[in-house]
Amino acid sequence: MNMAQIESTLQDIFNEPLKDGEQRKLVFWVDKDEEFTEEIGQLALPNVKVQALSDRNSFYIKHLLEEEDSTSFYLIYTTLELSVEDNWLVDTVLYSKTFFADRISLILNELQIDSSLRAIIKKHERFFNNKERFRKFQSFAIESYSEETIELAIMSVLCNVKTPDFEAVLKEVLIDTLDEGENKLLSQLERFFDMDIFWRYVANYYGYVRETKTLKTLFIHLTVTAFTHSISDEYLTSVKDFIAVRNKANALVFIDHWMHHKTDSIVFDQYAEMVEQEIKLPSILQDIPVDEFKQADTFPYIDKVIIIYIANNLMERLEDYEEYTKLIKLRRVKHYYEKYASIYEALYYTVKMQEFYKAHQQGISQGSVIDLYKAYRDEYFVMDTYYRKFYVAYDEESNHELVKKLKELVEHLYTNWFIGELSSHWSQSVKSEMVEEWSLPGITSQQSFYSSAVAPHVRKGERVFVIVSDAMRYEVGLELIDLLNFETTGICEMQSMLGVVPSVTKLGMAALLPHRKLDFDENGRVLVDGKDSAGLENRKKIIESYVEDSLAIHFQDMLAMNKAARRETFKGKRVVYIYHDTIDAMGDKASTEIYTFNAVETSLNQLKALVKMIRDDLGGTNIYVTADHGFLYQRDALEDSDKISNEVLNAVEVKRRYVLSKEKRKISGQLGINLSSIVDNEEQLTAYVPNGTIRNRMQGTGVNFVHGGASLQEVVVPLVVYKNKRAGQKGSYALQKVDIKLTSSTRKITNSIFNLNFFQTEKVEDKMIPRTVVICIEDIDGTVLSNEETIIGDRTFDNPGDRIFKLQFVLKSISYDRNKMYYLLVKDLETGVVTEKIPFSISLGIVSDFDF
Repeated sequence: MNMAQIESTLQDIFNEPLKDGEQRKLVFWVDKDEEFTEEIGQLALPNVKVQALSDRNSFYIKHLLEEEDSTSFYLIYTTLELSVEDNWLVDTVLYSKTFFADRISLILNELQIDSSLRAIIKKHERFFNNKERFRKFQSFAIESYSEETIELAIMSVLCNVKTPDFEAVLKEVLIDTLDEGENKLLSQLERFFDMDIFWRYVANYYGYVRETKTLKTLFIHLTVTAFTHSISDEYLTSVKDFIAVRNKANALVFIDHWMHHKTDSIVFDQYAEMVEQEIKLPSILQDIPVDEFKQADTFPYIDKVIIIYIANNLMERLEDYEEYTKLIKLRRVKHYYEKYASIYEALYYTVKMQEFYKAHQQGISQGSVIDLYKAYRDEYFVMDTYYRKFYVAYDEESNHELVKKLKELVEHLYTNWFIGELSSHWSQSVKSEMVEEWSLPGITSQQSFYSSAVAPHVRKGERVFVIVSDAMRYEVGLELIDLLNFETTGICEMQSMLGVVPSVTKLGMAALLPHRKLDFDENGRVLVDGKDSAGLENRKKIIESYVEDSLAIHFQDMLAMNKAARRETFKGKRVVYIYHDTIDAMGDKASTEIYTFNAVETSLNQLKALVKMIRDDLGGTNIYVTADHGFLYQRDALEDSDKISNEVLNAVEVKRRYVLSKEKRKISGQLGINLSSIVDNEEQLTAYVPNGTIRNRMQGTGVNFVHGGASLQEVVVPLVVYKNKRAGQKGSYALQKVDIKLTSSTRKITNSIFNLNFFQTEKVEDKMIPRTVVICIEDIDGTVLSNEETIIGDRTFDNPGDRIFKLQFVLKSISYDRNKMYYLLVKDLETGVVTEKIPFSISLGIVSDFDF
């Protein structure tokens, strides 16, 4: 620093406005290294008097400044240490400004750091000898400097952390690599900081004290210590050397924050698997009851143990299904759930199937056709859903030995028991009640769809949209209703229709069209009012013959249009039929039938999108989603006993699940259904369908996915009725998420570990949809001070007591100001909106080292 710079800096100091009570400026220039003793006489500071202070004239200077001249501006130059107790000028120095002209002083001056911290800056001078590092340090805008804030800021700069925070510093160091020789950030700390200080912070914050310190053992220490939050130390004697004896809470919060980070968690997961092997976690957990660690979330192996526990119990027919369901739902909010989501899903639906079996362990009841129809419509359908959902999950993990074992259990329950008994009872009832008259009291027949559902709208001059999804069976329609209720504002309800027999596309599609006459010709073609009904163009002509302003279109053509094209195409159309065939197109081919259930998942999303498109782009208010037929599907290869030889002569048509024939006789294993109650039947045809789920023996592949018969899965046809209600209209219900509210009355935290209760205020149903929230404790600046807990508010229970959540929180081991407010934040995970911000006071007294 040359004299010109010094003069300029000093002039700026003297030109600063006087503070309250200040009558003049006194500046003591301390030059302990005696660099400017000869130049002091060259200073030119207007209106400033210059005096030199030595160890012999301090009393004189004191008298001069206090008595002789108490109004002039003075610069007092000295090479002495001004802070000594026997200095006459100590009190004068206290209310004056001290100036240094060396590099360290310039740093202190520019950063506005008190000179009492000169030693800490001098110690780390090398760090400050870089403009970029200096700029980053300065950008922190630290209001009050201390030795700790300076050290934290230096480490934060070297580790590229946005704000001074040792938790963030340590995480960045560990993320780089656990190999000290390769760790770039550790190298930076060694070059421009002090590793002893770094490890001192590690010890103070996280209780890591070892003779030989390594990043690997530090990470093991942090994870094992965090693990003790969810499992008693008594089970962890083999790894007790890795458990902190103080500041355990900080380790838990550190690990919790790292695990919850969207991107950094990837590295954590890799490290956690390493720790499992190092500490031999499988050996530790093998004799510990699952209930003791079911809340633990540190290692992925925990989920493996829980999954194996549930699976083994299912195999051994241990029937605590409620416990298994609770366990699976508990794990949904844990870190590693996504890693094992498909296996958990497969487990869940296996549990639900077992639960259904237990509830009906006396067997599927026999009864009349109407009783069995209603039982399937209202209850039994769930087994089809569980079976389907199991295989959606299974297909994600089909090579996993555990899910292969579950598959055997599922197939036994579904194919051998449920489908076998239900279809047998239904066939017996059909044989005695429905072979001559294919109808059910109080149940709409599929042939009546247009006259009962569509025609009333036409008569009123209203527009109506009909989506026909090929092979969408009843249980799929129910899932579609849930999706529409949870994601759209319209009103959605389910009706059912008795489908036609044979349950095939050509007849089912025809039955849904407007018609006066429905029949087969001699070649098995389906005629509507004497016209061929096969194909989109023929159906379009038939609809237009009833309603001139109408349209029939394939859903892919509709999706291919932009919004303007869609509006132009559908403009003025009063009746619109949209044909959708994702399920049938996949299932009806031998090479792709294995993907039937995945096609259902795709279809649900497509149908939901179609309904939204009709509502939003086309202004449609009356929308029906239905099907031509359902389907039967089983994953395992069929046994030879599942097939029957065809004994029908003079057949017009022979398929896997039916035979059309003019012959009329009783055939063993077949239901001969008179078609006269379904079509005009000028050809006097009878539909022969195998009992239960049996297939006709015939050449070719593609036998697992079938339809055409008379099983409940084939002939209970869904009719989803969607009425779009705009906000404010009578009967409209806006979508609303359930609320998650804190119910604990206390607003004062007196222990670093504490429990809080939360309540899901409404049950999930109709337009009251689930909400997922993340909950934590923050300070006024938004710094997270606790672990983060998640609640999935999707409970459907009527009893309020079943909608209570009890969560445990752990606070960092730091000093808390009992006079300040801290906040419990409840944040919607989907939107990021804070739904509750509740002030709390924290009064922990002396923060205990033994805070667990």
